[in-house]
Amino acid sequence: EVQLVESGGGLVQAGGSLRLSCAASGFTFDDYAIGWFRQAPGKEREGVSAISSIDGSTYYADSVKGRFTISSDNAKNTVYLQLNSLKPEDTAVYYCAARSSSWYLESFIPWEYDYWGQGTQVTVSS
Repeated sequence: EVQLVESGGGLVQAGGSLRLSCAASGFTFDDYAIGWFRQAPGKEREGVSAISSIDGSTYYADSVKGRFTISSDNAKNTVYLQLNSLKPEDTAVYYCAARSSSWYLESFIPWEYDYWGQGTQVTVSS
């Protein structure tokens, strides 16, 4: 059974940090690119970051560049998203997702992802 399990969300003050984890199982982790998306109430799901399965290239939405960092530990089948300098507008449910192709990851197209986690809530207070 394919599973993506996010953890690490929580409530933090503006300027604070969190580290999200995405633990994967049930598929060949090394063959899949991993993306992070988020969805705030009343808004569409948006891509935040992604990491390529081919060469580890990383991609970020403009809104998080310089503040968020994606990384992968293939030995643990886990991808991390470090969130620094958090802002109230970062408040959302954060999802990780896996796709079999690393082509054009910077497009952050949700329907190109094969598997999704259940999400973890990040709330940033002002």
